[in-house]
Amino acid sequence: MHQTFGRRRLLGASALAAPMLACTRLVRAQGQAAPAPRIEVPVVDSLSVQVVTDGAHDIFISGAQVPGIKVERTRGFYGAQLNRSLRSEWGLSLHLTAHKGGEIRRYLLDFGWTPDVLNNNLDLLQVDVSAIDVLISSHGHYDHIGGMEGFLAKHRAAMRDDLRLYVGGEDAFCYRHSRAPNGAFASFGMLDRRMLEAHRVRPVLSEEPLVIEGMGFTTGIVPRTSLERVLPGSFVEFGQRDGAGCDVAKYASHHFTPAELAGQPVPDQHLHEHGTCFHVKDRGLVVITSCGHAGIINTVRRAKQVSGVDTVYALVGGFHLAVASEDYLNKVVTELKTLDIQHIFPMHCSGSNFLEAAKREMPQALVLCTTGSRFTFGT
Repeated sequence: MHQTFGRRRLLGASALAAPMLACTRLVRAQGQAAPAPRIEVPVVDSLSVQVVTDGAHDIFISGAQVPGIKVERTRGFYGAQLNRSLRSEWGLSLHLTAHKGGEIRRYLLDFGWTPDVLNNNLDLLQVDVSAIDVLISSHGHYDHIGGMEGFLAKHRAAMRDDLRLYVGGEDAFCYRHSRAPNGAFASFGMLDRRMLEAHRVRPVLSEEPLVIEGMGFTTGIVPRTSLERVLPGSFVEFGQRDGAGCDVAKYASHHFTPAELAGQPVPDQHLHEHGTCFHVKDRGLVVITSCGHAGIINTVRRAKQVSGVDTVYALVGGFHLAVASEDYLNKVVTELKTLDIQHIFPMHCSGSNFLEAAKREMPQALVLCTTGSRFTFGT
């Protein structure tokens, strides 16, 4: 599918967000990218990543001794909570806490597959939902947005009035489909603007990188410049119906094929998936690829380009390599090693195949993850 990205514009963002955008043009054609937009990214003293939902909870996993990083594991619950436990599912949700001076910012990044699991784990992990400053959605896959509506139904009344949800662009609102065993298309859900409006959540859409709440930043659209490609997965339906879906007029200068404009589901290229990043003082970048469909190498490169920070302290999240062939996986790992990333935290869709390759090729960088773990970078 031919894709050309011309000048990006802020879609639906507030006047507060607009000044954060660089005016540099970003062009993607034939795998080449123009100089990336540069933004002034804040430096935080520390960042804590709490794994609220992931694919498994291992109460015996090693605490791990990682120089410069505090690793905490959730072992189990006792006393009044004896009959409860953390739940895991196919999906990802992370609670992020950043400190800078005497200030704190709290982010909820993605929402897992179901609200039951998300709300259960937030409660058991004693996350103060009322203190969350902002929500972030990495992309429109159900295993990252499925828990959102039920989360808002339970907690919205206790949260800040001007609650915002940051998404990479219009693509987050498309109808998604999966392929049933008989070959027929089946719904894979979609992020619904009507639901957000009903819960008084204002979406902020940007194809460009943005600073969020003064401490974190997004990569914006991730150019595809490495050997990586989007591996087969879901299908996307462009256009709107029944009052929902994505508006093709809000994709800047993306070229749509006639089949796409006709509403025919096509292989999903995750055009607006973005990474969430922090620059930790005296450490470097922490880059979070919630699913990494655009490629973990591409995402890391993009984070370095837009921030001007060359040191990557940690790569965290889903790497979407579980479905990779051995040859492709080996090529990605070989390239990943050249980026000199100090710590790697694979979650969700990274795959046992990636874990085995990382244990073999970069054991000093690998940190195992599980539902309930918390990792703190910086002082």
